[in-house]
Amino acid sequence: MIGILSFILALGVIILVHELGHFLVAKHYGILCHEFSIGMGPLVWSKKRGETTYSIRAIPFG
Repeated sequence: MIGILSFILALGVIILVHELGHFLVAKHYGILCHEFSIGMGPLVWSKKRGETTYSIRAIPFG
């Protein structure tokens, strides 16, 4: 069980870093980004800052 949870956590961190790279490059080149989200599915939490909404979604993948 701990192995599965560790795998999910590690995969989540890898996906977060990967998507953050896309986001930062887009911001650097002036591309509008409406939302930066961790996960997918139903909304759990969100905060709008400037032109971008930062959110956490229920399913921690994608």
